[in-house]
Amino acid sequence: MKIYKEILQRLDDDLDTLETETKDILEKTEKGIKLSRKALRNMRDQVITNGFESSRNEIIFFKKIKPRLCSKLIYCAKLFNIESKRPRGSNKSQIKYLNNHIHKLQDYFNDNLEFFHYYRRNATAFDEHYFLREKMDIRLRMETYYCLTDEQFSTCHDSTVATIMAYDMLIVYLKKEIEKIENNNPTDSFFQSNIKPTRLFWTANKTDLVELIYALHSCRAINSGTADIKEMAAISEQIFNIELGDYYHTFLEIRSRKINPTKFIDNLKDSLLQKMQDLDE
Repeated sequence: MKIYKEILQRLDDDLDTLETETKDILEKTEKGIKLSRKALRNMRDQVITNGFESSRNEIIFFKKIKPRLCSKLIYCAKLFNIESKRPRGSNKSQIKYLNNHIHKLQDYFNDNLEFFHYYRRNATAFDEHYFLREKMDIRLRMETYYCLTDEQFSTCHDSTVATIMAYDMLIVYLKKEIEKIENNNPTDSFFQSNIKPTRLFWTANKTDLVELIYALHSCRAINSGTADIKEMAAISEQIFNIELGDYYHTFLEIRSRKINPTKFIDNLKDSLLQKMQDLDE
């Protein structure tokens, strides 16, 4: 399994570099497609050559690893298509265009609702049926969208998982584009004009702060749960002198963690308990 994870990590690193070095969205997605296709071919070659030590490893690969890689290819290809046809006219026409694509992406979830719920719950009861190549059933709906679907490198639902992951990222991107058009971040301007600069600096990872913000939001600790994530992120950036960047996408990455998704929150609890214990001694 190590080689497959290394291929995925290299792609993540390449895409991160691309994100910082390339500003034009069409150029960025076109290069992202090429990088993702190359990584996918490499991963397929390794699977054909090395296979898997156990059925459990095969399930993990087709449920977790291959979909993560393939989702990046679907995301880039779909985003290239959307942005290349995006109207350059009024704000109203652009918002309508982007909203229409959000609805189409959400329709996919509704069309695959049963499996969508299975995936969202992180259920495992039918994993052998969904994610083992020998269990492939052509009567089941198979997504052949952008990924290789030969018998040696596909199962019934690995591409469906990849598509769900990609569409999650696309919806986040499109919603952020709509926000930019609608209000040019007036909430941010409000905070910038009303909050005095502080000498507090967030010295943990940006991902940790995003995890904390979403935790506070989910437990309704701010405004009884009515506070907007965007507003909470903006105020956090001002207080802690940090730029969170695409925090929506960061949260999707947190959700996709295979081990300990609430790593920072768990560490907070452990640190506080240790502090209490030290004070009692």
